[in-house]
Amino acid sequence: MKPMTSAEARQAFLDYFEEMGHKQVHSSSLVPANDPTLLFTNAGMVQFKDVFLGLDKRDYKRAATSQKCMRVSGKHNDLENVGPSPRHHTFFEMLGNFSFGDYFKRDAIKYAYTLLTEVYGLPADRLAFTVYHNDDEAYNVWVEELGIDPRRVARLGPKTNFWQMAETGPCGPTSELHWDKYPERGIDDIIPSLEAEDDRFLELWNLVFMQFNRTQADPQHSSQYDVPLPAPGVDTGMGLERILSVVNGVTSNYETDLFMPIIEQTQRLTGHTDAERDANIVPYRVIADHIRAAVFLIADGVLPGAKGRDSVCRLVIRRASRFGTKLGFQHPFLADVARTVIDIMGGHYTELLERADAIQKIITQEEIRFRRTLDRGLSELEAELDMLAQDGKNELPGRVAFYLKATLGLPIQVIQDIAGERGFSVDMPGFNEEEARHAEVSGGGQAMGEIEMGELYAETLSQIKAAGLVGEKGVNYAPYGPTTVDDRLLALFRDGQRVESVMAGDRVEVVLGHTPFYVESGGQISDTGIIAGQDWLIEVEDMKQPVGGLIVHVGEVIEGTPREGDPARAEVDAERRADITRNHTGTHLLHAALRSRLGSHVQQRGSLVAPDRLRFDFVHDQKLTVDDIAAIEAQVNDIILRNYPVIAEEKSLAQARQEGAMALFGEKYGERVRTIVIAQDGYRYSYELCGGVHVRETGEIGPFVIVSEGSVSAGIRRVEALTGHGAVAYIQHSLNTLSEIAHRLGAAPDNAARRVEALQDELAASKKQIAQLQRDIARTRFNALVEKLESVGGVPALIASLDGLTMEHLREMSDWFRNKVSSGVMVMGSVVEGKPQLLVAVTDDLTQKGLHAGNLIKEIAAVVGGGGGGRPNLAQAGGKDAEKLPAALETARRLIINNYKG
Repeated sequence: MKPMTSAEARQAFLDYFEEMGHKQVHSSSLVPANDPTLLFTNAGMVQFKDVFLGLDKRDYKRAATSQKCMRVSGKHNDLENVGPSPRHHTFFEMLGNFSFGDYFKRDAIKYAYTLLTEVYGLPADRLAFTVYHNDDEAYNVWVEELGIDPRRVARLGPKTNFWQMAETGPCGPTSELHWDKYPERGIDDIIPSLEAEDDRFLELWNLVFMQFNRTQADPQHSSQYDVPLPAPGVDTGMGLERILSVVNGVTSNYETDLFMPIIEQTQRLTGHTDAERDANIVPYRVIADHIRAAVFLIADGVLPGAKGRDSVCRLVIRRASRFGTKLGFQHPFLADVARTVIDIMGGHYTELLERADAIQKIITQEEIRFRRTLDRGLSELEAELDMLAQDGKNELPGRVAFYLKATLGLPIQVIQDIAGERGFSVDMPGFNEEEARHAEVSGGGQAMGEIEMGELYAETLSQIKAAGLVGEKGVNYAPYGPTTVDDRLLALFRDGQRVESVMAGDRVEVVLGHTPFYVESGGQISDTGIIAGQDWLIEVEDMKQPVGGLIVHVGEVIEGTPREGDPARAEVDAERRADITRNHTGTHLLHAALRSRLGSHVQQRGSLVAPDRLRFDFVHDQKLTVDDIAAIEAQVNDIILRNYPVIAEEKSLAQARQEGAMALFGEKYGERVRTIVIAQDGYRYSYELCGGVHVRETGEIGPFVIVSEGSVSAGIRRVEALTGHGAVAYIQHSLNTLSEIAHRLGAAPDNAARRVEALQDELAASKKQIAQLQRDIARTRFNALVEKLESVGGVPALIASLDGLTMEHLREMSDWFRNKVSSGVMVMGSVVEGKPQLLVAVTDDLTQKGLHAGNLIKEIAAVVGGGGGGRPNLAQAGGKDAEKLPAALETARRLIINNYKG
């Protein structure tokens, strides 16, 4: 085996499968697209789920990925094992190759074996394999075609070697590849060890063969309900962290270059020796694992919060911070460690580099929030545990654990960690009961509630499809046609339950067979409007698509009692929609104008298209000048006045990209896409992929006005603008404001700017005159003081306080002092806006006799709660407590006496 870096191992996998005809596909987000049944992406196949189900098509039949994954909930929750275990992680990368109705078992097995033995160089006699007990096809490939000794191939049951997406649906046998950690135990012990699942083997790779469609739940796995799929597929997964540890001959994933630089950075911050680090390896591992998870979650838009995915981001940051206290950290430190993660992983996952500053800032903010409550939370927890110990009990009550979490912000996992370290358990059933009661009272929901709702939505879609109420693609989503549609109520939801009817005042979710309402996407917000029937009315406030093919209208019943099956008329708020379309097309024009003015490096990084405004984020590393903004605004208005046609066309993604269509950063596109072209007489001004609604001609937009420009993060700028009604209102308000200002200045509007400029010149002259008067007063006061020098330990000294003098005045006084006094010390204090300031000046002869201005100022400033420093002959400082300025000056006298060596 040849040692590899993580980058080399990852790329070797992708390059090998590319040579085998696979498309290299970039990792999808940790937040699954259109799949609320998953909290996070937990396997490589998640982004291809719709492809395997036949709901999505790609322009390739073979794919290879290195997928970002999180496992922190459900049956794949590895959180408790992180740290003590050398191989468990919350965040990890899954290497995978996929076949969508192309190759099957034979090629999948041969690809895997060749990669491990020839590319990674693993010795064949250190590998063992499993197949499903009745999968003769896979077994024969291993034994007969590849010549593997049968004593290395175990036939196992459904617990380990059969996969299914759910109780019904796609399923099939699996084959696993294992690494033999203890080959000295001999070949005859291989199958018994695999059957016993003991610690001899490390599972490296799981090959899933999607061969059947299970039509009915079958706990016995009798196969009687398994119907062969018309186009079987392959889904494989191998943890990058595991294969890297094997290739490099280490016993722990944490010893690879994915983790050691993070651990070493933490060690540098603690100052520990290697021996001290190894004695505290669990906290080091937890911090390394959790900070990786936090960095990738934030990069994918998951921010620390109280519910759902956000609560997981908060958890890993807070748990890492708590383990940091075990290493001696008393202040935020995780951002420094996060920088190392970004440096390691940013080469492949470039989104980390693009969002590095924001990632570090968010981590620090959450760490600060946690530390505000940590001391009190830990104190109360420790007190509770002390009382339990006194009473001879060893379980923390659930109600106490919930109080610590809900009131003091201690994550339940942190409570379990601390209790476990002291030998206590936590009453989790009691905790869960308290949490459920709180959710019921407050109306809140937890992440698992969201997942259950996702399953309900999916079940509803299946039912209305089976009843023939919608087509195979689901609800007829038609936001580009008429804004009014007649249909029926196909499903109603209230309080997380599907119901037959609802009544006035109910918060409700509605499914129609056909809808004209737009669902928020690509920056454009959802439509609002009404759904009306005979004697009832629902006000639609929002839209969502919880699962692919199901469009849900969210709102409130205003009157009547709507029932499933009722005829209904869906009507979009047309005026609001028109304002949105103006802003959306305006956004496309703005994008084109920015690229025309600033350069082709300008790329969209986000947008908001609302009825009242538009917002556009883009890549650019400089502030836009006044001339830039004026030119961009003028160019957009010129295209509007030219009344260019706005044409929507559907075509293949490949064709659109070949023609130069611009894609939205981070957006997922299917094989067929919708494009928006703004062009006239052969001149194409703008061409983008876009699923939003637009005007038919640019003249419908009306005036376009940029109202603000600023920075979002490093290298990302933001422009906000108005069109149509909003722009007209803004222009009118600006003209009214200008008229009012001109009136107050006593000038015509055209002369208002010149009048303001004249007033500014007068103000500047007055300030200059005031400054000169202050200087003259200071000089007069100084002259009076310098005539009365005191002798301090034989040293001529001017030690005084004059309020209202700035540091600039004090420094000028030091020059006056040197001109007047050939040998001496000046210690001058002042109070400006309630803050004390100090300056020490020492003539050059006395700096050779023990008097150092920089050393003197440090001790003098400490008296007023400040600090400072400087050269031997001049030093300055600020402070916090002005009332102690007299005491500071007395300290100066003592220090002169003690330090002077004349």
